[in-house]
Amino acid sequence: MKHLKAIYTIWLRDLIRFFRERNRIIGMLGQPLLYLLIMGNGFSASFRLPYAPAGFSYLQFMYPGVIGMSVLFTAVFSAMSIVWDREFGFLKEVLVAPVPRWTVAIGKTLGGSTVAMIQGAILLILAPFVGVHLSPVAALEILGILFLIAFALTSFGITVASRMETMEGFQMIINFLIMPLFFLSGALFPLRGAAAWMSTLMKIDPLTYGVDALRNVFFGSAYPGAALVQFPIHLDLLVVAAMALVFVVAGTAMFNRQV
Repeated sequence: MKHLKAIYTIWLRDLIRFFRERNRIIGMLGQPLLYLLIMGNGFSASFRLPYAPAGFSYLQFMYPGVIGMSVLFTAVFSAMSIVWDREFGFLKEVLVAPVPRWTVAIGKTLGGSTVAMIQGAILLILAPFVGVHLSPVAALEILGILFLIAFALTSFGITVASRMETMEGFQMIINFLIMPLFFLSGALFPLRGAAAWMSTLMKIDPLTYGVDALRNVFFGSAYPGAALVQFPIHLDLLVVAAMALVFVVAGTAMFNRQV
């Protein structure tokens, strides 16, 4: 019971901080909106998916990828609070509390995952404006997938943040890591038709399966033949769940070494 209370307290703290920082919410939403409004509309006129159904636009194809991008950046950068708390002394106070350190790591992971899921869920409001129609059941399925992706990515961020001493170092390493994750995830261009070497890298990128899982729910049942998805949804979810398990174990182990 004490462990659950510790996890809940850390989770609630991150959630309260998120809702109090309105500028953070606006900033995190600004980037995906720019991608949709500028890149999506700009490429829609010239970019065509030869295997997509008639009337299907690049903006619609890109929309699940942009939601995945929002979750990626929010989840990973939420782990930055570990470095921030270390610099300002809060982390030292937490680590001397009479609870196992793994409870703090799990609380931070759940807090970052919830925040990232909320950011992605806000973008679902735009679905009708890009020509995507969701049923209530599909919306709930998407929320579950978003949380799973966010949990995996927040765990990844905590794994990195636990070994960083400064925010500058964390930002440099994370930017170096997450940009390839994003661009090779199939968020902006499909795996099908990519060069052989790039296709191999995209299949290795675990975020590819998260974005593909979203497209499975968005478009898999609407277009027979699954022309817009690459893998069965059970494979997508299995890969993302495996990634979440690996990084939550690694992140907890790294966090336990905090001094």
